[in-house]
Amino acid sequence: MVMLAVRRGERRHRLGARAIARHLADLAAERLLSDRVEIRHGCAGGCWLKGPNVSVMIYPVTPPGERPDHVAVAWKSYVASLDELDCLETILEENLQP
Repeated sequence: MVMLAVRRGERRHRLGARAIARHLADLAAERLLSDRVEIRHGCAGGCWLKGPNVSVMIYPVTPPGERPDHVAVAWKSYVASLDELDCLETILEENLQP
């Protein structure tokens, strides 16, 4: 568990990996990024470190009329580092360029 705000300026909540993944998926959906972002909770290496552990996979924009290929162009795991963030929004901002 970590104490972390979901959005910048909000109060911090006690969150585990499942809640973090759910909130990140909700934030991605709000930004219309659900087709470009996949969130997974759980161990992604460094399992002996204090969690929660979450991984973010980023997919390219699929051109109109083409099928998505589901090959990630970026991947970042947050292992024992979530408590260093100011909020969960930071994860999307760190991993997605406008």
